[in-house]
Amino acid sequence: MEKPIIQLLGLLFFVLIGSSCSKNKEFQEISIIPQPVKIEQTMGSFEVNPKTSIVVQGEQEETLRIASMLAEKLQTATGFTIEVKSSTINDAGKNTIFFTTDDADSNLGQEGYQLSVTKNKVIVKALHPAGHFYGLQTILQLLPAEINSTSTVENMAWKIPALEIFDKPRFQWRGMHLDVARHYMPLDFIKKYIDLMAMHKLNTFHWHLTEDQGWRIEIKKYPKLTEIGAWRKESLVGHARDSPRIFDGKPHGGFYTQEEAKEIVAYAKERFITVIPEIEMPGHATAAIAAYPELGVTGKPIDVATYWGVFPDIFNVEEGTFAFLEDVLTEIMDIFPSEYIHIGGDEAIKDQWIASERIQGQIKELGLKDEHELQSYFVQRMEKFINAKGRKLIGWDEILEGGLAPNATVMSWQGIEGGIAAAKAGHDVIMTPIQSLYFWTYQGNPETEPLAAGGYITLEKVYQFDPIPDELNAEEAKFILGAQGCAWTEYMDRPENVEYMVFPRMSALAEVVWTPKELKNWDNFVGRMSKQFKRYDFIGLNYARLPLDIGTEKPQ
Repeated sequence: MEKPIIQLLGLLFFVLIGSSCSKNKEFQEISIIPQPVKIEQTMGSFEVNPKTSIVVQGEQEETLRIASMLAEKLQTATGFTIEVKSSTINDAGKNTIFFTTDDADSNLGQEGYQLSVTKNKVIVKALHPAGHFYGLQTILQLLPAEINSTSTVENMAWKIPALEIFDKPRFQWRGMHLDVARHYMPLDFIKKYIDLMAMHKLNTFHWHLTEDQGWRIEIKKYPKLTEIGAWRKESLVGHARDSPRIFDGKPHGGFYTQEEAKEIVAYAKERFITVIPEIEMPGHATAAIAAYPELGVTGKPIDVATYWGVFPDIFNVEEGTFAFLEDVLTEIMDIFPSEYIHIGGDEAIKDQWIASERIQGQIKELGLKDEHELQSYFVQRMEKFINAKGRKLIGWDEILEGGLAPNATVMSWQGIEGGIAAAKAGHDVIMTPIQSLYFWTYQGNPETEPLAAGGYITLEKVYQFDPIPDELNAEEAKFILGAQGCAWTEYMDRPENVEYMVFPRMSALAEVVWTPKELKNWDNFVGRMSKQFKRYDFIGLNYARLPLDIGTEKPQ
């Protein structure tokens, strides 16, 4: 009798395994970046087909626009013409993706959403349109990666796994920066960059528009800023530390008209992204002074910088220069409706101030102690002007030197120390430390990677960064608004280079600023990134195809 019993047990084993496998097939792989706050998968799935409709509760103009964005995305990849209409959930019927504010959790805030998927219906609940938009982004990540295709994909089952999600961001400032001053980037790429930010639920685009190597925004009152300041005769090849320095001999330049900048602002707004413009002062002003030498300390003609680094030319503190900067900022604020205006304030070499008898006399007249206090005076004066226009000033952490402007927000880049000091003093802070969030560094072995600024920041190092330092107590931590990654383009002369340096690190940043700290898990993130890479492929990204198991130790 032993043999039949063994055979029976074996058969039962395979039946159980088969049953288990059958059930597992009911569960689709879920890969959402950034990881939601709560997610519970259930049996089955909702399948998008030619009869699916998208329904918006009532006449919510913004949400109808969001629903139309989803319909357009679906049509591109699936070929289905998806109807968008207004109705109530009772009238919506089956086979519907429904956007509503009814019964949305009061804890969702401005950007949170709830997503419920069953076999018959997808329901996105939110208190505000931004939440509906982020619900849309999650739906796209629940669909097959082919949803990102720019042409119709045949013979594809467009299934969304059945589940319940409650989700909202950890931080209000979830940013990415792009330097277009070192290398001009085309308008279409700026839009692509914004789309990729939206995919990752980032909401702040820091647009670095002026530098020593180029002035990139049209100012109508001062046309020489773009006639002269937007162009340099050539660009450095290799690192600034190389000796001798080698140049390409090719003129480089370009700028955005005010209408083009407004187009970017509107494009970003449709994706719930605020554009923060940066106009550098008092340092990093070579391009501006090349256009208008009277703005400098020496008054002598200079050229737009052709290599990378920190330059000595700095704005003077004459009334005419302040009038110029106020005129520039007035036009900037007419273009950019953002609450914040970034004025730089970093790496202002003060040698020319020190050497100038005129500047030294002004320091004494103003009752200031030294050049650091003069920079503080400069920043505070600009802050008063910006505040009078109903806006807020942001500067890099050097604006702490000589005394911080009363209402200024600090962007802490040299490390986290500036952010800690500012938060303890009751000032708002955005963390963007060079050690973790500067995406101009190598991601792998410099011998095999494209030219970069130097340093070494892996995907894991970005992922492990926490914007709230241990040195802050609970009250002080409230002043940390969030964090952002920075893409400085000294070594990125075209869009493909920017993509390679930013991705996949933007995916790690997204989880840093959205997902609760206690839910972050590197191994789990690595598993989800394999699906993310497939999305990148359909989008057409030139991302860094590095092994995900690279640690934080520098390669030998």
